[in-house]
Amino acid sequence: MSNAVTPASGLPVGRGLWYLIIAGIAWGTAGAAASLLYRSTDLGPIALSFWRCLGGLVLLCAARALRTARAARRERTVRAMRAGRTAPAPRNGARGSAVEPWRSRAFRIGANGIALAVFQTAYFAAVQATGLAVGTVVTLGAGPVLIAAGARLAMGEVLGRGGIAAVVGALAGLAVLVLGGSGATVRPWGVVLAVLSAAGYAVMTLLTRRWGRAGGVDGSGDTVWVFAVTVLCLLPFGLVEGLFPHLVHPGRALLLIGYIAAVPTALAYGLYFAGAAVVRSATVSVIMLLEPVSAAVLAVVLLGERLTAPTVAGTLLMLGAVAGLAVTEARGAAAERETALV
Repeated sequence: MSNAVTPASGLPVGRGLWYLIIAGIAWGTAGAAASLLYRSTDLGPIALSFWRCLGGLVLLCAARALRTARAARRERTVRAMRAGRTAPAPRNGARGSAVEPWRSRAFRIGANGIALAVFQTAYFAAVQATGLAVGTVVTLGAGPVLIAAGARLAMGEVLGRGGIAAVVGALAGLAVLVLGGSGATVRPWGVVLAVLSAAGYAVMTLLTRRWGRAGGVDGSGDTVWVFAVTVLCLLPFGLVEGLFPHLVHPGRALLLIGYIAAVPTALAYGLYFAGAAVVRSATVSVIMLLEPVSAAVLAVVLLGERLTAPTVAGTLLMLGAVAGLAVTEARGAAAERETALV
């Protein structure tokens, strides 16, 4: 993959693609962990989302504190070396990096936090209303369409014929994977909730990409604040549903909640916000369809579900679409870099 660097953030596009791939795979493990958790607790979906985000927030704060301490030690070492050579230390802002106005940053963080809360809560509600299969296929199927349209209108991003073919292939694979061989029931209210969830995901992706292109964005610090807003949004709904469940196997339940908070939340969303800032929005939406692929694999390996022909066909279609878009994105970034250097 290309190592072309996006000027706004300094993150290579190729690395951003890998971040998104890892995030998509990690997100897919949350469903299997939640299924195991539901077997031993009466925890509701909104309460689970609240504890997931709260645990992720704590872990992200700890990771940020460690990075800040490490950076401070490094800066003290550099200053000491420069002092020994009697060279003046550069002042803050000497590199000329853009600093985002606090009002703009507050709006972006608040909007992303609300969008994340809508994305998660509306999805769980859609699954309850119309079932897992229909809720998943409508949410993840509407997401790329809304994101592609929003990116075209708001940022002038064009998919091209290859990109459109990849999106269509990914959506076809998703439909085969989720709906193949199932007697799914479509309920209108559940479909509305699923589209609302997709809209929240689209807003989160488009905002991250738009401000990532503008520069002056602190990805790690922003992710922490986004999760803080999400936790506050979910708290009242979690209190209504019940935040403290009855635990049949407390140790197992805490281990599963800890895993959900650490891997598909703190790690995955940290990588997602970093990668989504440098990769085209429509490409992000298709790569994130790796979530149902990894969920399907785990369902076969860990939960004992049968490996069916629709599962294999849908997985291959979606993996092909993701690989094609990743290659297109990397080549496009390399071409843009060469054009900029001319």
